[in-house]
Amino acid sequence: MTSRSDPALAPLWPRLTQAQAPLTHTVDVVNERGEREQVQIPAERPLTVYVDKRELVTLMTLGAQPELLVLGYLRNQRLVESVFDIESITVDWEVHAAAVRTRHGIARIEERTASKVVTTGCGQGSVFGGLMDEVDRIDLPEARLTQAQLYGIVNAIRLKETTYKSAGSVHGCALFRGEDLLTFVEDVGRHNAIDTIAGWMWMNPEPVQAESADPGLEPTAAAKRAPSGSDVVASSAGPHVPMSGTDKVFYTTGRLTSEMVIKSAQMGVPIVVSRSGMTQMGHAVAQQLGLCAIGRATNRRFVCYSGEHRLVLQPELATPPAVAAAAVPTAP
Repeated sequence: MTSRSDPALAPLWPRLTQAQAPLTHTVDVVNERGEREQVQIPAERPLTVYVDKRELVTLMTLGAQPELLVLGYLRNQRLVESVFDIESITVDWEVHAAAVRTRHGIARIEERTASKVVTTGCGQGSVFGGLMDEVDRIDLPEARLTQAQLYGIVNAIRLKETTYKSAGSVHGCALFRGEDLLTFVEDVGRHNAIDTIAGWMWMNPEPVQAESADPGLEPTAAAKRAPSGSDVVASSAGPHVPMSGTDKVFYTTGRLTSEMVIKSAQMGVPIVVSRSGMTQMGHAVAQQLGLCAIGRATNRRFVCYSGEHRLVLQPELATPPAVAAAAVPTAP
């Protein structure tokens, strides 16, 4: 059995830095009573891995032990056969990079790898590197959600018969119009569930409003009048566009990572609700987009991490009716 204490093997073990990075980040939120407070959210940061100066992959990570993460990724991807194939792993958080130096190179590395982002989503859902570049091109529509509607969403999920209730081990995602449930999807990873909802929206197009096209225009002409990027489809039934996210709310049982925020925004949905919390990068992207991100939404409690201008607060609803009634003094 190989031992790290064996002096004969000491020169062969890879040299690893011990890069340190904060694991949590403090953000300002608004709670269900309309009060401002500060909460801790987990860090989420990109770590681009270079192997022998060749860019390999970008890992989204908390960053607790990045050198071991990189080493384990190379092992699980079967890119190296032995720990002794690695000469060193150097992590520098100032540039969010990990430089891996191998002893003999990796055979056919171009064929065996592709540049991509491995996200923090369950099941290591992958998002190609260009995804982050598209954030600046996303313009979310105006939308509002009342606190009463938010409570309706949470209650609808609570009453929903789900695989999670019977078997566990899955994530659920849903699309709402106000507090009306439109579709609900469960999968082993929340990234799969949100992708399924995005597909459902494409397969359920909405007719173009009559006022959006001049009278007498042919469907193809009306389609040309549609905004750029709206994916208008001209058919015998008239021009159609994918279901709009303007009046929709996306719900997930999982945490709001950067991946989930970006995918929701790509669907045109400006409000997201999670039973769980939010990561630092998810928070940063949500703020950049002006997206309303609500987390820790259970019963009548929640925190609004960003985009509070989209949330119509009704603090009087934060107290359960039974408790509020008991607090009212009786007449003498």
